[in-house]
Amino acid sequence: MGTPGEGLGRCSHALIRGVPESLASGEGAGAGFPALDLAKAQREHGVLGGKLRQRLGLQLLELPPEESLPLGPLLGDTAVIQGDTALITRPWSPSRRPEVDGVRKALQDLGLRIVEMGDENATLDGTDVLFTGREFFVGLSKWTNHRGAEIVADTFRDFAVSTVPVSSSSHLRGLCGMGGPRTVVAGSSEAAQKAVRAMAVLTDHPYASLTLPDDAAADCLFLRPGLPGVPPFLLHRGGGDLPNSQEALQKLSDVTLVPVSCSELEKAGAGLSSLCLVLSTRPHS
Repeated sequence: MGTPGEGLGRCSHALIRGVPESLASGEGAGAGFPALDLAKAQREHGVLGGKLRQRLGLQLLELPPEESLPLGPLLGDTAVIQGDTALITRPWSPSRRPEVDGVRKALQDLGLRIVEMGDENATLDGTDVLFTGREFFVGLSKWTNHRGAEIVADTFRDFAVSTVPVSSSSHLRGLCGMGGPRTVVAGSSEAAQKAVRAMAVLTDHPYASLTLPDDAAADCLFLRPGLPGVPPFLLHRGGGDLPNSQEALQKLSDVTLVPVSCSELEKAGAGLSSLCLVLSTRPHS
């Protein structure tokens, strides 16, 4: 990875974390979320892991659930990975900061270069960071501040890093994502469209754009598995979750659509990109 146009893909590994029983109660989740159907949430998570492994051909590494970390399955917030470098984030919520420990060790074991956020004034959630293959956009949101964005820029100096104000309660990747190597998909809300307009002003690269009826449908993962001859995939929320967006997604004709569900996990604030970390190089074994 690292060359423009190839930055999104050639994936080999995916990292997920199991769903703990403590996530079943809104009180356990620690943020006033509604109670979850634990069996359904675990089933959704299991299907996601199965598709990453079997359909996309990735080596799946699953961290065990931790009852003290009810939001631990949202491990996409804990690191920003590009090439062989992993920036360990500093989540806005102090209760979530212990989540990074298991992720750090797993990424170290895979041979990635680990960068820590040592500045106590910085906050960063990984799902506020959108990498297009050419550059980074960092959403300035409730969870991520300017100092956090500066550390992203300091860490990934080979790429331009721009900040995008997020005017809703979502993370940036809850509003927009990559539907292909040169296509930005975004929800139809004013917050999502405002973010896309800001990105268009900030970039020097021409991206096609596709608007989806549902903001949550734009929280997708474009993946190019590292197997020769295998076409790129778009992991996305399926019709059972977001039926209104399925017709629009069919316009992405240069990818193989792989639907998954996370409607139950969404009740705890999970978006699709928060439920896994994908490594886009072949780390050291």
